[in-house]
Amino acid sequence: MTTDTRCCGTGTCLINAEGLCWCGQRWNGNNMLPPDSESNRLPALVEKGLEAAEIAANPSPDAPSDTARR
Repeated sequence: MTTDTRCCGTGTCLINAEGLCWCGQRWNGNNMLPPDSESNRLPALVEKGLEAAEIAANPSPDAPSDTARR
């Protein structure tokens, strides 16, 4: 087994192609960022704002669906 140089030092890191570890840390190209870090958020969520992202992820039941618009 090859040791990933991005590992935080625990020896348990499993980092996917997007740089996300199973523990929630994210590789930013230079170092691992903690899960609760502002810079660890996905760019789309940062651009939209957290409230807008939550609304998009959890639409209300009475909101029109994409299939109804076609």
